[in-house]
Amino acid sequence: MNRTRKNFLDENIYYHELKNGLRIVHKQQASDIVYCGFITDCGTRDEQPSEHGMAHYVEHLLFKGTSKRSSRQIINRIEFIGGELNAYTTKEETVIYAACLKEYFSRTLELLADMTFHSAFPQPEIKKELSVICDEIDSYKDSPSELIFDDFETLLYPDHPLGNAILGTPESIATFTSESITAFRNRNYIPAQTVFFSQGDIPFRHVIKLAEQYMECIEPKTTKTRIKAPESISCNKHETIQKDTHQIHYICGGKGYNIYDSKRIGFILLNNILGGPGMNSKLNLSLRERRGLVYTVESNYSALSDCGWWSIYFGCDPENAIRCEELVFKELKELRSKPINPIMLNRYKRQLRGQMAIAAQIQENTVQNMGKSVLRFGHVIPWSDFFRQIDECTPEAMLAIANEIYSEENINTLKYI
Repeated sequence: MNRTRKNFLDENIYYHELKNGLRIVHKQQASDIVYCGFITDCGTRDEQPSEHGMAHYVEHLLFKGTSKRSSRQIINRIEFIGGELNAYTTKEETVIYAACLKEYFSRTLELLADMTFHSAFPQPEIKKELSVICDEIDSYKDSPSELIFDDFETLLYPDHPLGNAILGTPESIATFTSESITAFRNRNYIPAQTVFFSQGDIPFRHVIKLAEQYMECIEPKTTKTRIKAPESISCNKHETIQKDTHQIHYICGGKGYNIYDSKRIGFILLNNILGGPGMNSKLNLSLRERRGLVYTVESNYSALSDCGWWSIYFGCDPENAIRCEELVFKELKELRSKPINPIMLNRYKRQLRGQMAIAAQIQENTVQNMGKSVLRFGHVIPWSDFFRQIDECTPEAMLAIANEIYSEENINTLKYI
């Protein structure tokens, strides 16, 4: 059933659902530039054992030809109007998006729909892209500060797709064929689990008209069954991997909250305090500013639909590794031992709100987050909701989260030496 509604929390955001279940979210905004794209509920975790790396491979091949366009025609279609086209793959989603002048919105929407749902996956292009992705894998292996996160996820989720690297391996991707890739796309690119997002000075009725013209012909499919996350992940596992690097690379972490958990916002705030992007984060002050032991130290939090994990990473000279680890554990213990001073907590809250507001000015990220919010929650969550939840975080609530998440039983470590 078609339905159109407005987001009364933000009068400029509109929603519609096509007959095949594909959802549309549009933000009306005065601008000569339109941002738009598709987000579909398909990522690395949806791969079968024989499909390791296929979600990412499909993302690459979306640019390599459709039933009516060659790869060169796809490139020319967007670049000859000065537009930009890109895509990426995560553990749970694939996103393809574009930016263009508003007068070319119809042309761009049609192109995105053609690429997303009508890619042909010709065998010559598959063979050609194999070397490209193998080079991408090799370049990734040359960056231990990035590779260690993949190995850490494997430590947390052994024998599960969530523990697999998004790029796959040269051996796994070499087995892919046009038939196997088409089957993967058909199984996972489901209209009811896909959202088209757009933002710009386009009347919503025109967005709907174009969506019906180019997307409603896509056949509805049965909703897929996603491979569930493990009920528990590794705890107190400690591994060391020999690497020929001049630095020690170190990561520790464990289980976190999923995106639907009521404590997620509190943990985002706590993570920001511990090792977020600010120079005043506890880890940066302790390891870099006061002692000069590291160039980079950070904490991260990844929340998925049914699980989540957190980590702390640093790289340092070998002689400083033990001291750095001691300081990390000291900061975690302090967060577990006593509530954050209320005055300081209010300062941290203002800092996080400001960071979020500044990030929201990057239109490309904002419109993609709008699509993801509809995919996961059914609507765009207004900033006022995030800010309210941040303001409601008390020192006692933060202490409880720290004791649950930063407990010694929930800390795994991985070192490259």
